[in-house]
Amino acid sequence: MERGEWKMRVQEIINVCQEELRKTTAIGKRMLTASKTNTCLHEAYKELGHLFFKAMENGEVDWQNAKCQELIKTIRSCQEDLNSIEQEVQRLKFSAGPDVAGIKNPTDKNQ
Repeated sequence: MERGEWKMRVQEIINVCQEELRKTTAIGKRMLTASKTNTCLHEAYKELGHLFFKAMENGEVDWQNAKCQELIKTIRSCQEDLNSIEQEVQRLKFSAGPDVAGIKNPTDKNQ
């Protein structure tokens, strides 16, 4: 291969690499935009769900959809569980010692 042909071939490879880099960058930008849009969509659905749940709890909406009723039951159960967990954590935080959590104090050799 002559020197001129070699230079042309290297330049072609560089051009192909630059084009692929441009494509990859453009795809990356679109994927980032899609991710942001997806996050926005998720947050809107979540907020709508909260509003709808509150409306159902307040009797403003009466929708007897079986799946909706199942989800409301799940939400109530989860809220009760979280409340119970929070109470237990607070009890443990302000307890007199490690025995409360079922952990024996290592300094208590008689137990």
